[in-house]
Amino acid sequence: MNSSKYSFVFLTRIAIYVQFLLFFSFLQAQDSITAPKKNIFWKKLQVGGGLGLGIGSNYTNIAVAPSAIYPFNEYFSTGLGIQYSYVKQKGLYDSHIYGASIITLFNPIREVQLSAELEELRVNNTYTAFSPSIKDDFWNTALFLGAGYRNQNVTIGFRYNILYKEENNVYSQAWMPFVRVYF
Repeated sequence: MNSSKYSFVFLTRIAIYVQFLLFFSFLQAQDSITAPKKNIFWKKLQVGGGLGLGIGSNYTNIAVAPSAIYPFNEYFSTGLGIQYSYVKQKGLYDSHIYGASIITLFNPIREVQLSAELEELRVNNTYTAFSPSIKDDFWNTALFLGAGYRNQNVTIGFRYNILYKEENNVYSQAWMPFVRVYF
């Protein structure tokens, strides 16, 4: 791994750790406030995520991606997510993908949502078409910038991975549609 890529991965991980620390220090700060205000955080916290299931005679795709955001005001929210995916193409490959993300949402007007999401994934691929099988394990960092139409707690839109690299075998393209639902 060249030094610039190592530095980028290192800085990305530090950014994720700092966000986690800030998030959890905010949670701890809520404990020190009087009891009636302590419940405000949990009342405002919104949870959501995604589930995916694709099964065919030779193909399996299972995905679970819960997340939570905290709206600081009507314009700005931030949160954390985790995800796990299992993909198998019979006779070709098995893939386990897992990791975490930090998302920031900005709503300049009620119907428009802009987003930035930093995602760090561990990818474990096993190519079974070869004998012996070939393992390909690596970290993948993605930075998605997105825009969508929002109606109450549902947002539909597109996001673009500005760090997309075709050779990483994680996403087939940089553009991705999305549907976000938070309750």
